[in-house]
Amino acid sequence: RINEKEILSINGEEQSKKLSENNELQNLDTIWCSNYTRAKQTAKYIAGANKINYNIDERLGERKLGNIEDLAKFMNDKETRDPSREQLAFPDFKTRDGESANETNKRMTDFIDFVLKEYEGKKIAIVSHGGAIKFYLLSYCKVNKNLNLEYNGNELKITPPCLLKLTFNGKQLENLEQIYI
Repeated sequence: RINEKEILSINGEEQSKKLSENNELQNLDTIWCSNYTRAKQTAKYIAGANKINYNIDERLGERKLGNIEDLAKFMNDKETRDPSREQLAFPDFKTRDGESANETNKRMTDFIDFVLKEYEGKKIAIVSHGGAIKFYLLSYCKVNKNLNLEYNGNELKITPPCLLKLTFNGKQLENLEQIYI
């Protein structure tokens, strides 16, 4: 994966520190993050604020873009020029060696089902990536005409840093809200 070892910018470090101070990320029971360096750097701040360690799982990684030439052909006539938004409209599309939105959704759902079972009734933070999160949310959101996700009529803005609060009863999603930071 091309950007797996990419580090946070100075601004990203500042945003992660500010994010870790958010009330929704206090008194956590566990923190999970992807194996990407910038996700681990963000989790480090949240873990520090909670005085706990974080856990790593590669299923939380960004979706695999795969062959860039295939992606360029796919994006050639698209309006948004944002592959993750376009893949919301075409959730089965994938490049050679890439991953579709539906495949990313399955990987993320498998992980989150595991966490919900393992930490039932606990307060959990998950640090992942925009595309992977969007594709996970396809299970609960509709894609509007602008290729953005909507939950209960509210459009979600999945741009870093993004804080979403999902409330579950068992594996059943009861509420999804965007927390603005």
